[in-house]
Amino acid sequence: MYDVHTHFIPPEVTQWLRSNKEAVNAKWIQKDPLKADFLSVNGNWEFELKESFVNPELYLGEQEKAGIAHSLVSPIPQLFLYDFAPEVTSEVSTVYNDGLAQWVKLHDTRLSALATVPLNDPEAAAAELERAMGQGLRGAIVGSSWGGNMLSEDKFTPFWESANRNKAIVFVHPLLCTDPRLGKRMMPNLIGVPWESTVCATDLLLSGMLTRYPDVKILLAHGGGLMPYQIGRMNKGYEMWKAVSAELPEPPQMMIKKFWYDTVLWNPGALHYLTELVGEDKIVQGTDYPFDLCEWPPAVVGDSGFKSLMGA
Repeated sequence: MYDVHTHFIPPEVTQWLRSNKEAVNAKWIQKDPLKADFLSVNGNWEFELKESFVNPELYLGEQEKAGIAHSLVSPIPQLFLYDFAPEVTSEVSTVYNDGLAQWVKLHDTRLSALATVPLNDPEAAAAELERAMGQGLRGAIVGSSWGGNMLSEDKFTPFWESANRNKAIVFVHPLLCTDPRLGKRMMPNLIGVPWESTVCATDLLLSGMLTRYPDVKILLAHGGGLMPYQIGRMNKGYEMWKAVSAELPEPPQMMIKKFWYDTVLWNPGALHYLTELVGEDKIVQGTDYPFDLCEWPPAVVGDSGFKSLMGA
């Protein structure tokens, strides 16, 4: 088995956070003496900082116990830091990517990794992607949107051009939804997270990004959010409205086969539907380990999707 949706924080990043805790408003909060502290950065999306996030030996041991032979490791979304000054975001990106690159080199048969990049400065994001891939990382994880930014906007062209030139994996990962209607009962995570993926993936599809940058391998978290399950409505819109069809050479039902999708759905029926819709070679095992809502171990699927994503 393998895992393409899993997160880790190298020790260099923890050290950086403690050295810059005032600058990024980083707080370690004890909520239960029997559990790990919660980490909050700038007051957003605090989470339990379990030891498996930061202990390399424990992380690898847990992956081995679950039968996972290879993991594509990503930085955590809480540390994208897009809301800070670009120089802060660039600094933490460099520290994070260097830490992951060193770890991967020590365990190259067990691990690959994706970079984080300063999308709040697209030119710097392009340069950091080039640098990180030069160190052996396989692409980048990026937030689906933040502060009203959409990944199809022209200002992100330098990043996408770099990703296309380097045949990068771009893992689109949602951030928490800030819709005030979802302010309780964990709804920002339960339905807000897949909704953020849905908005981003639909925008990437309808804006023509999949044909403009054909060598980028775009991986969607959590089974593509809600998008695959409303594809009939999108197809009907394609038939009826030029605003939907203008940038598409084929109907949406065909175009969505250009994405890759992880298996983090916790529902065999939904996963079966998704596989029938986009093909087994676009489905890759993922867990979201070690966050609370992880599917552990991953759902069992074939390895054709992993091979096509990784270029194996």
